[in-house]
Amino acid sequence: MNPTLLEAQDVSRDARLTQAVEQLRERLIAWRRDFHMYPELSNREERTSRVVAEHLRQLGLEVRTGIARHGVVALLRGALPGPVVAYRADMDALPIEETIEVPYKSRNPGVKHACGHDAHTAIGLGVATVLSQMRDRLRGTVKFLFQPAEEGPPPGEEGGARLMIKEGALEDPRPQAIFGLHVDPRVDVGKIAYHIGPAMASADLIEITIRGKKVHGAYPHEGVDALVIAAHAVTALQVIRSRRVDTFQPFVLTLGSIHGGNRHNIITDEVKLQGTLRTLDEKVRAQVIQMMHQTLKGVTEALGGSYELKVEEGATVTYNDPRLVEETLPTLRRVLGEGNLVTPRPHMGAEDFSYYARVAPGFFFFLGVRNEAKGINAMIHTPEFDLDEDALPLGVKVAASILLDYLERHAAPSAQGGNL
Repeated sequence: MNPTLLEAQDVSRDARLTQAVEQLRERLIAWRRDFHMYPELSNREERTSRVVAEHLRQLGLEVRTGIARHGVVALLRGALPGPVVAYRADMDALPIEETIEVPYKSRNPGVKHACGHDAHTAIGLGVATVLSQMRDRLRGTVKFLFQPAEEGPPPGEEGGARLMIKEGALEDPRPQAIFGLHVDPRVDVGKIAYHIGPAMASADLIEITIRGKKVHGAYPHEGVDALVIAAHAVTALQVIRSRRVDTFQPFVLTLGSIHGGNRHNIITDEVKLQGTLRTLDEKVRAQVIQMMHQTLKGVTEALGGSYELKVEEGATVTYNDPRLVEETLPTLRRVLGEGNLVTPRPHMGAEDFSYYARVAPGFFFFLGVRNEAKGINAMIHTPEFDLDEDALPLGVKVAASILLDYLERHAAPSAQGGNL
């Protein structure tokens, strides 16, 4: 097929896609607001999952439910032969009380979509809707993953991307690549931010127990003060960042919780600390954990106590496959224009999309939702967070274009002669 005809087909397809997305605009807003009004916590997304599955079935997709508790996996098979590509959207909300007065304010006390997963779910449904209307020119299969518990399952439960993978969400068929997006209130509406290589940090839950010997506060020499040891440990652990790891290697070690003692005149025998470790490199992560053990061992032994360190993996580094990013950039430039693409530094926040990208090459990008003129500028994970809903149709158009272009690029040569 000659280049002129291919370009004409792209123009025709893009026009068809744009029209389909615009016709869906009000429904996208309605979906997002519905999910926002009825948010559900991780591993409790029963209503959200039901709404998603019902719509996907109405579109004629092959739908499986009950994956990782409330996950939904759906297949959209195109009319033309081709590869399999996946798109992921997350569905869970956060235990945050909403404070902004909007018509779609959360009706579930103490629960809010403060990370934009309501928008992610609405966009995922939008992508499935417009692509289902284009089955006639779809070269291959799109696998949609609507995932619960991205924010992390409740204590004692499995969940999120790891459980989706464990229960076969990426099998039968396995995709050749996977895409996903996240709203970003630091990026203006109308723009997309992306990274090549590391995009978001790993996230580990750090739990430290410092042990000493309880004794009357008037006789400290008869005991071992775990509180004093913990104070030294907090200071010493910060030296890892400031003095022991290459300054050009981004990482964060934050201790956010400390608990110990039971009375003003008793030397405490146990102090518990919790924190988070974030890195953009798995080697740095291993290095820092080793240094934490070394530091805690030295401090506690020097002061007569002991320690226990537990590191619980929450997410690995979200790594965008460089080859996949590079081959996707022409699509982004065509849909958005070069001036609407930004390349900020990687995020120290974390995403369990990272686990999918370990199974298949992945590309995770960021959809701008900030609008200063409308006063929409609050960060995610805050009671004030909101987003400019003009971002919803753009998210659908970008994601759908990426998936269509991927399938066409990777379809077998014999399949390239299909009609529009």
